[in-house]
Amino acid sequence: MSSPASRPVPPAAANPLNLRGAIDLSSLKQRSAPPAAAAPASAAERPGAAAPGGAEAGSGSVDAGQRPLRVDVTEGNFQDLVELSAQVPVVIALWATYSPESVQLLETLERLVDTYAGRLVLGAADIDVFPQLAQAFQVQAVPTAVAVVKGQPVPLFQGGADEAQIRSLLDELLKVAAANGVTGSLGGAAAEEAGPAPLPPLHQAAYDAIEAGDYDAAATAYRQALNEMPSDSLAKAGLAQVELMARLQKLSAQDSEALRTLAADEPDNLDAQLGVADLDVAGGHVEDGLARLVSFIGRNFGPERETARIRLLELFEVVGTGDERVSKARQALARVLF
Repeated sequence: MSSPASRPVPPAAANPLNLRGAIDLSSLKQRSAPPAAAAPASAAERPGAAAPGGAEAGSGSVDAGQRPLRVDVTEGNFQDLVELSAQVPVVIALWATYSPESVQLLETLERLVDTYAGRLVLGAADIDVFPQLAQAFQVQAVPTAVAVVKGQPVPLFQGGADEAQIRSLLDELLKVAAANGVTGSLGGAAAEEAGPAPLPPLHQAAYDAIEAGDYDAAATAYRQALNEMPSDSLAKAGLAQVELMARLQKLSAQDSEALRTLAADEPDNLDAQLGVADLDVAGGHVEDGLARLVSFIGRNFGPERETARIRLLELFEVVGTGDERVSKARQALARVLF
C-alpha cells in the first residue's frame, strides 16, 4: 500500500470495519523521544477545529492534568493516546484536507464527542501528516473512523455516516469499553452524571437480548428494525451476527469436529459446508470460510447454490463489508457466478 500522502485515498460508502487481527498498534509506539513537532494549525486555521467544551484543539501532547477532548494525532503523541485508552475510549478519525466529506465528518464527531462530557476523546489524524497510521489501519478510503480501547483497535466505520448512525456507534463503543473495564471520564462530575444517548428502541431490545443470550429474540428485534427502515445498515449487520451466534450456540465441540469431517468427505453437502464456513469465520479463519462457500457455489446449481450465496452475503456482513477479505471474496463470487 503506497503512502496516503502520495496517493489520495478515495471516498467510500459507510461500512462497518473489521480489524480483528489486522493491526499491531505496538508498531506505532514511540521507541524514543521524537524531535519537537512543528506547532499545529490554530483552531481558526484548521477545518472543523473548534474545540468542544472550550478546550484548545490540536494540542501536540496529551497532558495528564488537562486533556482536550480533541487531539491532533501525531507520531509524537500517539502512544499517549493509546495509554489514555485504558481510561476512556479514544475515537480516531482518519481524514484528509482534500476530502470535504472527511472534514464534515470530523466536525460531526467533534460535536458528538462533546455531548459525552469527557467519556470519549477524539483523535483527528490527518493521513498526509501521519501516513504510518493510515497504513497500520489499512485505510482504503477517507474518512475512516476507528477507536482504541485498552490499547486495542475497535472497528467503527469507513466512509460517510449520518449523525444518528455515529451516535449509535459511539453508544455501543461505550458499552464495549465498560465491558472491558474502561469507564473513566475526563470531564469531572458533570460527565459522571451524563449518560450516553439511548439506542433506538429495537436496537436496545436486540442488545438486551444478546446480553441475556437470547439470540432468537435479538434477531427478531433486528428484523423488525429492518422492516421499519430497510436501509438500517447497523441492524443488517447485527442480524447477520446474531444469526451466526445462534447457529454456533447449537454446536458442541464434538458436533463441530464431526461437521468438519463430514464437510471434508462430502464437499457438495450443503449443510456441512455452511456449518464449517460458520465455524471458520467465527474462529478467525475468515478467508477459509468465505472461500469454502465460493467454491461450493462454483460447483453447484439450483436452490442449493442460491442458499449458499445468501449465506455468503450474510457472512460478508458479519466480517464487515469494508474488509479486504470480503472484497476479494466478492470478486471470486462474481467470477464463479458470471
